[in-house]
Amino acid sequence: MKQDYYEILGIDKSASAAEIKKAYRKKAIQYHPDKNQGDAHAEEMFKKSAEAYEVLSDPDKRARYDQYGHAAFDGNGGFSGGGMNMEDIFSQFGDIFGGAFGGGFSGFGGGFSGQRRTKGSNLRIHVKLSLEDIAQGAEKKVKVRRKVQAPGVSYKTCPTCHGTGQVTRITNTILGRMQTSAPCNACGGSGQTLDKRPSDADAQGLKVTEETVSIKIPAGVMEGMQLKVTGKGNEAPGNGIPGDLLVAIEEVEHPTLKREGDNLHYDLYISVPEAVLGVSKEIDAVTGKVRIKLEAGIQSGKILRLRGKGIPSINGYGSGDLLVHVNVWTPKTLNKEQREFFEQMLNDEHFTPKPEKSDKSFFEKVKDMFS
Repeated sequence: MKQDYYEILGIDKSASAAEIKKAYRKKAIQYHPDKNQGDAHAEEMFKKSAEAYEVLSDPDKRARYDQYGHAAFDGNGGFSGGGMNMEDIFSQFGDIFGGAFGGGFSGFGGGFSGQRRTKGSNLRIHVKLSLEDIAQGAEKKVKVRRKVQAPGVSYKTCPTCHGTGQVTRITNTILGRMQTSAPCNACGGSGQTLDKRPSDADAQGLKVTEETVSIKIPAGVMEGMQLKVTGKGNEAPGNGIPGDLLVAIEEVEHPTLKREGDNLHYDLYISVPEAVLGVSKEIDAVTGKVRIKLEAGIQSGKILRLRGKGIPSINGYGSGDLLVHVNVWTPKTLNKEQREFFEQMLNDEHFTPKPEKSDKSFFEKVKDMFS
């Protein structure tokens, strides 16, 4: 089970953005590779801290995490911290460290020269899901137009920074000669510039192609949730990091079932004779048809709860229920014989309302629904 992000950074759930940043900087410095060379535990904590900060520093991701936990990012839908290498982390969060460790590091079995790995832009799409897809989980294949590195493109070492990604400047001040380093403007800090490109490539050596992407949808997703397919956005020039494909969930309305969180509601209409005599009815459930038995004398407004027949919880806490609302349909037109029958029953003791204590009022039923 994944560790809680707030616990990793050692902060409360009410922490401000400034407190989150401060906590991450403290953890990152504590487990920084320059201080813990060859320490596997420190490497793991360094990555976990970056993963926690990546989510909690983003207001939208933090809100989804607070509501759904790690499940909000499962199934190609979250942060890929486990696959990030040290260069990825320093590329995205290097400014957090300030000047505490200079421009690079050499620990954890890899060196960092100060080069920036640019990241391609993200792409956004909408995926429509039926209630059946949401209940069972689904795999959707979508066509995406994305920028990729064109065949035949080559890059060369930046002549300005000589491949380091940084330029060093020496300034004479009243305190003496001061040396500062900054990203190279000529290559954007990547250490490479475009050498050769085919005619169908843009100025960055990229071209637009159409690709079929498979998206795994976890059961229990909701309208408005956003999943992430890592690395399926636009590619970046050279050895940059591809952007991500962000998938917004749209829920298609079901013809007979209404969703409320993990619960489903179904309106069942029965006739007066069916209510009086009792009847067996087949109704819609999200997994198919189910048959229920209505007892004789059932009252309009009765709510039958079919446990576990709702939507699976995205957090893995079981499934919601299917609530069947019984409505006795009163006919608006009667023939002569029917009218005479009901006129005879007007004063019949069997047709006189005699609610029992077990027959809850409307307000009690509403209270039960939301409890």
